[in-house]
Amino acid sequence: MTATKEKETFSFNAENKKRVKQILAKYPAGRQKSGTIPLLDLAQRQNGGWLSIPAIEHVAEVVNEPYIRVYEVASFYSMFNLKPVGKHFIQVCRTTPCWLRGSDEITETCKRKLGIGLKETTKDGQFTLVEVECLGACANAPMVQINDDYYEDLNAQRMERLIDDLQAEREVKVGSQAGRYCSAPMDGLTTLQSLDEENE
Repeated sequence: MTATKEKETFSFNAENKKRVKQILAKYPAGRQKSGTIPLLDLAQRQNGGWLSIPAIEHVAEVVNEPYIRVYEVASFYSMFNLKPVGKHFIQVCRTTPCWLRGSDEITETCKRKLGIGLKETTKDGQFTLVEVECLGACANAPMVQINDDYYEDLNAQRMERLIDDLQAEREVKVGSQAGRYCSAPMDGLTTLQSLDEENE
């Protein structure tokens, strides 16, 4: 989403209205506020990756809670964006394992390649760059999360190639960018050397 002007209204589209019913059906009667987080996530996805005030107000109406209670949730969790973000939302992990293995270099590569700083979006609305705390892929550090996907075992060259592929709208490989299987040793498997494909 490239526009910075906030949408004046928001309501779930027909497809997401069905998903709202499915989400709320998971909770006991009178406990619809338990669905606040998944409904905020659904609203954010429909709204181009961020939560406008009308989107938060609509979720509050659906769960029958005051706006401020839902806004408190939206503003507490870093997974929610309260202003527009780019099509490719790059989150660079900067916690100790990633930092020790070069996350600073990844951040600087992104800044130089995209011509933006942290918490900024490219003029074409394609990329937003932020740093975050642990994303839980420490064994494959350094890594970034772009939208819903993890890209691991990065270095400056791999990060540049990833950005180039995204800019060119080429298919990108999710997961390890070094070719390793999941979190297996970089030198290859040392135990359980034959993988049971049925259990992958």
